[in-house]
Amino acid sequence: MISIKEKVIFAKRLAFLIRAGVPILESLRILRNQTKSGTRAKILDQVLKDVANGQYLSASLGKFQHIFDKFTINLIKIGEESGTLYENLNYLAEEMQKKQALYRKVLGAMIYPIFIIIATLGVSSLLTIYIFPKILPIFTSLNVNLPITTKALIWTSNFFNNYWLYLISGFVGLIIIFVFLMRTSEKFRFFTHKIILGLPLIGLISKNYHLANFCRTLGILIKSDIRIINAFSIASETTSSLVYKKELDGIAKDIVKGKKIVSYMKKSPKLFPSILTHLIEIGETTGRLDETLIYLSEMYETEVDELTKNLSTVLEPALMVFMGIIVGFIAVSIISPIYEITQNLSPR
Repeated sequence: MISIKEKVIFAKRLAFLIRAGVPILESLRILRNQTKSGTRAKILDQVLKDVANGQYLSASLGKFQHIFDKFTINLIKIGEESGTLYENLNYLAEEMQKKQALYRKVLGAMIYPIFIIIATLGVSSLLTIYIFPKILPIFTSLNVNLPITTKALIWTSNFFNNYWLYLISGFVGLIIIFVFLMRTSEKFRFFTHKIILGLPLIGLISKNYHLANFCRTLGILIKSDIRIINAFSIASETTSSLVYKKELDGIAKDIVKGKKIVSYMKKSPKLFPSILTHLIEIGETTGRLDETLIYLSEMYETEVDELTKNLSTVLEPALMVFMGIIVGFIAVSIISPIYEITQNLSPR
């Protein structure tokens, strides 16, 4: 497997060599001699062989569709046919870098809340499963009337201690089933993606992330003179959201029927905000759709950036309250009976 960073380096170096007037075959040989990765070497060996036999670079890369998606292959193909391979390779490198940066921002924003939740559950489990059972014999031996919070904690502690193996097995089983369904069932993936888009805040980040990605992809494809129907088909295949994939396929079918892009988008205002449909309509009318889409992608990238920056600020109070309630409940459940016992003790 080749990482996005390696693909960016490949596109940039090839663009530089072509810009410098080095023939495509010699450029590929130079890149092949510089590579140290066995996987990349095998791919470049095959590409060199194909290009030397008269094939287009895009046709050769098309044999490795598990590595190079249709967006990459089509952009290079148009560059070869129109004589703008240098520009298209630079577009490609820039697109991959921006997508990777956007993905890292979203992923980075999720790390903090996940860490807080795991830490809270870890501390709570430690107190409930290991520490509380050691104190429990004191309470039972004195026959005091325990508060309801302590009784609830005793029940929870006994439940976890008696059934911990079943709980862990069930949790692992659910994860395995979830991963299996995500990999094998398109309907389940679609349902999961739809739920994510409907979540508060997280759904908004996800929606803006996908809008930014497909707007930039469409803008660059149309700018590279790819037919608009093909551009929507390619954007549909490159998006990671099955919900947006379905919508983009629907738009492509409407375009074939002679309808405008926004006629389908307006049916799904939750997925396509009014500002997006309005600007795309203007872009279609003025013949500057590619510029409009690239502008929209930058706008949604900025929104994702702002949302991810503010995510910690927004979630921190809620997470602190959640952590305080859980840990506070356990602390009160342990301290209350101790206080009750000390109140009933009389000096000798």
